[in-house]
Amino acid sequence: MSGIINISTLAVSASGKKKIIITGGGTGGHIFPAIAIGKALQAANPELEILFVGAKGKMEMEKVPQAGYNIVGITIAGFNRTSLWKNWKLPFQLLAGFNEVRQIFSRFRPSAVVGVGGYASFPVMRYAQWKGIDTYIHESNSFAGKSNIILGKKAKAIFVATKGMEKFFPAERIVISGNPVRREIENNLLPQAEAFKTFGLKEGLPIVLVMGGSLGARSINEAIAQNLSTLSDHVQLIWQTGKNNADHYATVAALYPAVYVNQFIYQMDAAYAAADIIVSRSGAMTVAEVCMAAKAAILVPFPHAAEDHQTANARYLTDQQAALLMPDKDAATELVPLIIQLAHNKHLREDLGKAAGSLAVHNTAQTIAQYILTHSYA
Repeated sequence: MSGIINISTLAVSASGKKKIIITGGGTGGHIFPAIAIGKALQAANPELEILFVGAKGKMEMEKVPQAGYNIVGITIAGFNRTSLWKNWKLPFQLLAGFNEVRQIFSRFRPSAVVGVGGYASFPVMRYAQWKGIDTYIHESNSFAGKSNIILGKKAKAIFVATKGMEKFFPAERIVISGNPVRREIENNLLPQAEAFKTFGLKEGLPIVLVMGGSLGARSINEAIAQNLSTLSDHVQLIWQTGKNNADHYATVAALYPAVYVNQFIYQMDAAYAAADIIVSRSGAMTVAEVCMAAKAAILVPFPHAAEDHQTANARYLTDQQAALLMPDKDAATELVPLIIQLAHNKHLREDLGKAAGSLAVHNTAQTIAQYILTHSYA
């Protein structure tokens, strides 16, 4: 049975069995790659024992067990950049987290540790490096986070999505792997004519997939909500609002039959297959999925992301004419006109989609798994 395991009840693993810890989370952009890597590792070696370590109260504590894996939560929180006084607990949380990590390692005895980013990743990876255990990093963004930069100095390999990461990590240990995309999206063969029926839409006007993330992208959602009457003359919408104000957006959209709205979309393979245009933030995994889907996209980077990494992710595509970029500050007035313009320019949509598709990297999770198994268990 998979689920959340307390450290005190974590069974002591047999010393001869091959074991790997995968650590990190906080957002889908960290969790889904972690799960994909875990599945690829076990597909390559069914005897391998895998344990996930996440942060208590974070999304991974729900999503990892749903994927069929055990997870242990540790006490950890991130640095609060907006209210510095709120960080007074951080040293105590770090001490508690490191003590919990020590207990996990003494019971599970991993042969290697894979970090994907997120609060839990740093203490787990740091402890593994102190103990001389092989560590591997997956850096999904085009601009590396500070924790991964520190950990990369002692990591055995750093898997990255794009070229040019030598400014963050030792060049000789960089492996350009791409970002692991969910299997159902990478292997998506659903015809568009079937996909849009999933959302109650009809053949005719172009379909725009609007994604607000798990909580919701306020600038994107507000621009859509305030212009539904105009948009409905030009496009159909699959609108994933996220949790924040979801009821309000559902009420507003109820007046328009060519709008499917929900705070979360479970059938993302169908959503990508149905879409002619994608409007979204530019988290690393979204960018990877846009490329895998080979669709035209308007990316609206979250302006407060650490090191402004979402803008760097978006520019990786826009620099290669593979997407359009809309600054968050301009979304209220300029996003909807750009959507309408792109909806009426089939040639541009095809060019953007083709360019995005050329940047897709396939079988990433398998590449990462094979590298780890070869170099840690040779």
